[in-house]
Amino acid sequence: MNPPTDKKAILFGVPIDNLTLEETVGRVETMIREGGTHQHVVVNVDKIVKLQRDPELRNAVLSCDLINADGQPIVWASRLLQHPLKERVTGVDLFDSLVARCAEKGYHPYLLGARQEIVERVVEVLRQRHPTLKIAGYRNGYWQPAEEAEVVQGIKRTQPQMLFVAMGSPKKEIFLNKWKAELQTPFVMGVGGTFDVVAGLVKRAPRWMQKCGLEWLFRLIQEPRRMWRRYLVEDMAFFGLVLREWRAQRRS
Repeated sequence: MNPPTDKKAILFGVPIDNLTLEETVGRVETMIREGGTHQHVVVNVDKIVKLQRDPELRNAVLSCDLINADGQPIVWASRLLQHPLKERVTGVDLFDSLVARCAEKGYHPYLLGARQEIVERVVEVLRQRHPTLKIAGYRNGYWQPAEEAEVVQGIKRTQPQMLFVAMGSPKKEIFLNKWKAELQTPFVMGVGGTFDVVAGLVKRAPRWMQKCGLEWLFRLIQEPRRMWRRYLVEDMAFFGLVLREWRAQRRS
C-alpha cells in the first residue's frame, strides 16, 4: 500500500484532498488569509453515486477548492484502490472545529439553512459553547426562486469570513457554485443536516459505530421511512463503482 501523502487522491473521478481534520482547518485559514472565495465540499457514498448521473452536481463538486471524504466506506475504498486517505473528515466535525476557530481568531460566520426555529436554536447553542463568537448573521433555508438574489445580497452585506449552508444535496452544492463569486465570502461550505445535530434534533451515532462505518445504520434506525431507499437501494451502486475502479486499476 502506498503511504498517505498531502496530495489529492483521485477516487471515482473526484480529486479528494488527503488531509486530516486539523490539516483541513489549517487549509481553510490559509484560504481566508489568501483572499478570494473558496468552496468546500465533503463527499460520501451517496454523493459519489449521485454525481455519476447528475452533471450539474458533478460540475459543482469538481469546481470546489477543497474536498474531504465524509464516510468511512470512502476511506476503505481508498485503501483498496491504492490511494489511501489519512482519515475521514466529516462535515459535522469540520463545522464544529471551524466554529471554534472563528471564536478563537475573530472570524464571523453566517449560518444559512434549516427551519427558522432550528437555525435560531443553533445560534443559541454556538453562543453558549463559544461566548466570544460573533455571528455575522443567520437565516432559514426557505425562499422563493425570485427571492434568491436578495438572500445572497443579504448575506454579502454582513461580510462574513465563513458561510455554512445547511441544505440537502445537490441543492447546497449547486447554490454555492452558482453564487460564490457574488457572495465574495472567503470560505463557503455546505453542511447538510449538521444544524439538526447541533440543535439536538438528530443524534450522532456512537463513536464505535462511526469508526466501524455503521453511522448509516444508526441514521436508518432513527429515520427508516426517509432513509431506507437511499441506504438500501440507491447507495448499493457504490459497490459497483468500487469494483469498476479496482478492475480498471488491475488492467493498467
